[in-house]
Formats: sequence, structure tokens, C-alpha cells
Amino acid sequence: MTKKITYNILNIVTIIMVTMFFSCKDNFKEVQKIGISENEPVGIDYNINLKYTDSGRVTANLISTKTLDYSNRDFPFREFTDGVTLYIFDKDNNKSTIVADYAIIYNDTDLIDMQNNVVITTHDNKVLKTDQLFYDQKKEWLYTNKPVSFKTESDVINGNGFDSNSKFTNAEVLEVTGIITLED
Repeated sequence: MTKKITYNILNIVTIIMVTMFFSCKDNFKEVQKIGISENEPVGIDYNINLKYTDSGRVTANLISTKTLDYSNRDFPFREFTDGVTLYIFDKDNNKSTIVADYAIIYNDTDLIDMQNNVVITTHDNKVLKTDQLFYDQKKEWLYTNKPVSFKTESDVINGNGFDSNSKFTNAEVLEVTGIITLED
């Protein structure tokens, strides 16, 4: 009789252990989020100076005074609430400067979304002004579908959209609404 009770207890304990083993799951990310609101940044950084390199060559340099880190989100990003300055270097190390009042970098896509008073000044003194500009870091490509003003050596071109590589060798104002020719 005691063998039967011992056998039943052993079976019950085995069933409980197997059930516990298969019911366990990896919830490390959920544990990390305890105490952190989904709407709050996981960190705040000050006086940022980020350098992006490709094969040992600096391709971009991003500078900002304050960054909010939302890497705890499902689609992580960094928010630059106090403005940003972005220097883009081409293969000949020519520097173009982009300044904006606000920016977001999306970690998974390497896309920078710059907004409010965006001004680009190229190494050869071309100037683009718009309210929003995207920079694709992987493709080294700039674009927007917002109204733009693009000043070259001889013209000021206004339009609705802009598309260019980071060298501005094929810069194109889309939906041109006006061209002003400058005189020397």
C-alpha cells in the first residue's frame, strides 16, 4: 500500500514539474520594462556628438544638445528636441551642413527625419530650405515632399519636393513653382 501511495505521489510531482517546465517562457524584455512607462524615454543624453563611419571613413557627424532615447519601444528611435546639426561628408571629404530645430533617428531603418527650419548648405554654397527633410544614411540620400527653396549659383528654385544624393550631384526640385535667376 505504501508503494502505491509513493508511486502516486511521484507521478503527481512529475506531472507538476513537467507542467511547470513547459509553462515557463522568456519574458526578460517584459521584466526590463517594469517601472518604465511606454511613453517615457529610457534615457536622456546631453551634448551628443555622434559620428557615422563607413570603412573607416566618417560619412556623417550629428551634433545636438539633448537627446531622448526611446529604445524601449517596439520601433525604437532617438528624439532630438532641442535641434540638431548634421554634417555629411562625401568620398572627397567635402562637407555639407544640415541644421534643423527638431529631429528623430529611427534605429531600425537608419532614417533621420529633420523638421522645422531645415537648412542645408553644401560645400559649394548651394542652399536648400524646407520644413521637413529625410536623410537615408544607408543610401546617403536626401528627400522631402514639402515645399522647398533651393538656391544655386545662378537660380533660386521653388517647388514642392526635393530629391538628391548627399553630394548634390543630381539634386532635383520636384513640382517647380517658380525660378528666379540671379544676376552678378
